[in-house]
Amino acid sequence: MKLLACMWALWAFALCSIHATKDICNAKPKDLPLEPMCIYRNPDEIQPNKEPENIPVGTNPRVWELSKANSRFALSLFKQLAEGKSNDENIFLSPISISTAFAMTKLGACNTTLEQLMKVFQFDTIKEKTSDQVHFFFAKLNCRLYRKKHETTELISANRLFGDKSTTFNETFQHISETVYGAKLMPLDFKEKPEASRITINEWIANKTENRIKDTLPEGSIDTNTILVLVNAIYFKGQWKNKFDKQNVMKLDFHVSPTHKCPVPMMYQEKKFQYAKIPEDKVKILELPYNGGDITMVLILPIEGATLSEVVANMNLKKLVGWLHAMKETTVAVQIPRFRVEDSFSLKEQLTKMGLEDLFSPANASLPGMVADAEGPNLFISDAYHKAFLEVNEEGSEASAATAVVATGRSLNIFREQFVADRPFLLFIRESSINALIFTGRVANPCRSS
Repeated sequence: MKLLACMWALWAFALCSIHATKDICNAKPKDLPLEPMCIYRNPDEIQPNKEPENIPVGTNPRVWELSKANSRFALSLFKQLAEGKSNDENIFLSPISISTAFAMTKLGACNTTLEQLMKVFQFDTIKEKTSDQVHFFFAKLNCRLYRKKHETTELISANRLFGDKSTTFNETFQHISETVYGAKLMPLDFKEKPEASRITINEWIANKTENRIKDTLPEGSIDTNTILVLVNAIYFKGQWKNKFDKQNVMKLDFHVSPTHKCPVPMMYQEKKFQYAKIPEDKVKILELPYNGGDITMVLILPIEGATLSEVVANMNLKKLVGWLHAMKETTVAVQIPRFRVEDSFSLKEQLTKMGLEDLFSPANASLPGMVADAEGPNLFISDAYHKAFLEVNEEGSEASAATAVVATGRSLNIFREQFVADRPFLLFIRESSINALIFTGRVANPCRSS
């Protein structure tokens, strides 16, 4: 029985996408025929919306739906991860990157394996009935998401297929992977040199993420049965539109829980931001834009007396969108910690619980579209690895570390709105014009990095 290892690195200053060509970005569906081996047709009619949606100008309706599908998946996966962690543990991931990696996997899937991929990743909520259309819409979404926003913003993405050199891979699978996702195939000797192959893949990931992501694939993750590794490496670097003054940094207590607190360097500024306080949902929401304006960080803080777990339990995409729409430009006194969070985990258990069962099963996986001839039905996904990192400081994301400067004598204007993130909060890094959730996280304990 042959193994298909699907693994990728995620790095939170990182933004995933295709290095799409100009032809892809300007193409129409008829210009880009995508014909994977199997196509899933959603048997259910999509119910029309009761209220017309306000789709952003210049946005393809199907791309809009794919962005929403990715966001629904983001919240579902985040909740799944939160269930398995204690409330004082940080969480950080790039759900849109995970969706992209599994969309690549979907190219070779058939039968119930394909159906489960469509459902778990919410691709079946897109009005175009057939699964092959998802790849075209991913190309268009990524062209929009990852265009250059600002000279101080770096959005770098790289996809790659690493295949066993003794295996003949399906030409259509290779063609669509390269055309849509920019994922060329690199042959490696998994059978004779599995450990050397693992090191090669990790070095490629490190190189694509400016050496920020290392050792993504753990020892033993590549063996003599490995046939194919799909990698998605992502990197994001941005500066705040409104930087925090290094002189306005003060050591304050962060309340991890009612019985546990720790000192953190707390940054401060008072300016006009998009902000809302929603008492009925027990949250405050604040948006901090990066240079360029399209990429922003949204912080969600429970109001005094509420817990983050309560907020998460009641949160869904409709509610989150409502909170975002409720924000208005407001003068806010903002205090947020300087922090660094890392997360690294296997996705196999989480996605299996969410319904992606057959893909990881040697007996049930159906991936005939990946390799040529009769070899395909024996493939299955052995595991999927995800690694993410985020650093937030005065400059923005992924700036050089600075020595903490303690300022004294600062006073807060009691007549201003206050956003004091001195207890666990949620964060989303998003493309604001289409609300594409690129990163999601929970900062529960900024005193530790993971």
